[in-house]
Amino acid sequence: MEILDLRHFSSVDLRPLLNDEIAVWARLLSWDYSGSAEMVLRYIDAKILPGYAAIDRGRVFGYSFFVYEGNKGVIGDLFVANGGRLPDAHEVETRLLTHVIETLQQSPGIHRVEAQLLVHEAGVVSRPFVEQGFQRHARLFMVLPLDRSLMPSGSPHPDIEIRRWTEQDYQPAAAVITTAYHNHVDSEINDQYRTLTGSLRFLNNIVRFPGCGVFDPESSFVAVHKRARSLVGLILCSRVRNDVGHVTQVCVLPEFRALRLGEALVATTAANLRQRKFSMLSLTVTEANARAVALYLRMGFEIKRVFDAFMWEG
Repeated sequence: MEILDLRHFSSVDLRPLLNDEIAVWARLLSWDYSGSAEMVLRYIDAKILPGYAAIDRGRVFGYSFFVYEGNKGVIGDLFVANGGRLPDAHEVETRLLTHVIETLQQSPGIHRVEAQLLVHEAGVVSRPFVEQGFQRHARLFMVLPLDRSLMPSGSPHPDIEIRRWTEQDYQPAAAVITTAYHNHVDSEINDQYRTLTGSLRFLNNIVRFPGCGVFDPESSFVAVHKRARSLVGLILCSRVRNDVGHVTQVCVLPEFRALRLGEALVATTAANLRQRKFSMLSLTVTEANARAVALYLRMGFEIKRVFDAFMWEG
């Protein structure tokens, strides 16, 4: 087995492996990963995607890639096919991650590295991260079957209006995200939440690119204070399968959380999806965010899997 630079290969070499990965995402997460896979293959053909591939007898059977964002590196994916004749998959995952982590930590100007590997159960690939000094936070992947009854949607307070997301909401939504995550555990996991510029970049990634599903404006909403005419909360939803929605962001300004706006926003999105014959809504939440976890459990969400978020600051 060899570990080689990903940029030596083309989409022809990687497509069988990506097809295997699409099947795993569908089985574990009810997620159509084909859009993301096609984007990865385009970048591979353009020779602009840094990462490593595991080769056995001339065949690519594992890969991991990363991207640079300013002074930060983000590990985008890790996947190894677990076939019968191949080397031990876990050993290969460790070797690929070790190469990626060492490359990022030694890259000039890189002071932070982040990774969230959703299809890997918590602890399974943690060793190379822990050995290189990464912090680790458990995150939950939760699902809500939409045939279940939910609490009524709509605003729980006469001063608050819940309306559909529009393009004009970008800037105020970024301000809400930055304020809502101030000193929050999620701003340790994703440093984009710490600044207005970072929150705008986060929103742009969610709305414009298919990395986290295809943005679904019809099931995305904002909460607006009527008299102040200001955004006080939001929920963004993507379509990750033709009948499955995924909450990519939900947050409420701290001074409005007692109004149960978070609950109302999730219920509004769920009601919209149910009306459109979607079968399920999923989301991810940090386990340490006990208040949010308790809310989702109360609304009928189930914990489907636990995975790790890793971060390193140099």
